[in-house]
Amino acid sequence: MTHRRTLTLAAAALALVSASPARPADDAARLVAAMLGETPLIDDLRELTDRIGGRATGSEANQRSVDWSVAKFGEAGVEARAEPFEMPELWLETSASAVIEGAGVRFAPRVAAMPFSADTPEGGASAPLVDAGTGTAEDLARLGDTAGGAFALISMPILEDIPGLFTEYIEASGIEQRAFAAGVAGLVYMGSRPGNQLYRHNASYGIDNEHPMVVMSRDAATRALRLMATGAELTLTLDLELETGGAYTSHNVIGEIRGSELPDEFVVIGAHLDSWDIGTGALDNGCNVALVIDVARQIKRLGLEPKRTIRFALWNGEEQGLLGSWAYNQAHKDELDGHVMAASFDTGSGRVRGFVANGRLAEMRQVLDASLEPVAGLGPFEYSDAAYYGTDHFDFVLEGVAGIMADQESANYGPNYHARPDTFDKVDQEQLKLNSAIAAALVWGYANAEIGWQRLDRAGVQKIIDGGLAEHMKAFRVMQYWEDGSRGRTD
Repeated sequence: MTHRRTLTLAAAALALVSASPARPADDAARLVAAMLGETPLIDDLRELTDRIGGRATGSEANQRSVDWSVAKFGEAGVEARAEPFEMPELWLETSASAVIEGAGVRFAPRVAAMPFSADTPEGGASAPLVDAGTGTAEDLARLGDTAGGAFALISMPILEDIPGLFTEYIEASGIEQRAFAAGVAGLVYMGSRPGNQLYRHNASYGIDNEHPMVVMSRDAATRALRLMATGAELTLTLDLELETGGAYTSHNVIGEIRGSELPDEFVVIGAHLDSWDIGTGALDNGCNVALVIDVARQIKRLGLEPKRTIRFALWNGEEQGLLGSWAYNQAHKDELDGHVMAASFDTGSGRVRGFVANGRLAEMRQVLDASLEPVAGLGPFEYSDAAYYGTDHFDFVLEGVAGIMADQESANYGPNYHARPDTFDKVDQEQLKLNSAIAAALVWGYANAEIGWQRLDRAGVQKIIDGGLAEHMKAFRVMQYWEDGSRGRTD
């Protein structure tokens, strides 16, 4: 983005802001103007994605990104630290290949191992390939005994948007449970991304998975289905070379601007630093990492002093089950009563059209409205009181802290999600600048507002779970942790 284009964008956005009712030239307005002006936001994103690249937790690139983030906060004059936490199990793909063979047939489809797939013996693992339809109970019943010991190929629709992504995840949980109960040797998902792209589709069983699981390029999967439809008997050989191991240490990066009046009350704004390593993690979630750093940078540069302490969190282990933000909540339990709000930005560079309040909208609406007033011209903003698993606000919600998730337009997030084309050039740079102004207004408003709510007790959190969150928790296999008291508020 050129300097002139940035200034044009800033002027247009500020014209929208000034079109709303009379607004004093206060700290919030100064901050919004700074975010819309010339900042290192895009340069930071380019460095993170092009120089460091994909950042799977446990990889060397991920550790470089931790060091890079601490340095970026330091250069901005923001106190920052790398907070260690334990990851339960190492999983990284070194290589993945496949061969499909039958009478007069042999071809090598492109595949990518699904996170926490089991590895294969040297030389690969071979088994019959069967058409398991879309993985319904009827599809698996149709296969009968042929499912036992076979690789089951699951047909997938093209993924178009964020709602489709949630559907894909939730349905996969049932597919995997049914397929393993039927005795399959492993699962092969037809690629659901446009353009025949490979990606890492998280396995619902996580570290408890015991089977080889891959995503296969869509053209190869549909070729195999056509062959089987004409009666061809096919064998699939998977050769997965994985780097695996036990528990290891990873790090969240926490920047902090201390509150001037209420230093023991905290407002958290976060994005996850890790990504899968097929692409370079620009939409998921490098652009919002750069956003969080830039909000901290501009608050510090302007010499603004929030009443409450603002923590700028870059989470690790998000892709493996929101493990970094869960670890933060465990490590900071003694401070959670003072946590006023925790916000997560994690849906690429689509326009922020509102916020999801996770069961706390009635309490927070007035502060939400007031916080977003300096960027009213970038709205209108809509609110939802739904509760979601999805990203790093989740464990704050389980701990009774008011959690907010940015509701962003799908834009190009879904098709590029976890896929090879999740790269710098896919980010809408102009919209990311506008989103950064919205994020800054939100966090500044909460850091300085009069707050009328408190942390919920376990019974209060249970009401949110019963209000619709339970479906997600069961699908992503985290309900057991709430029920046994190992995750979330216990009193």
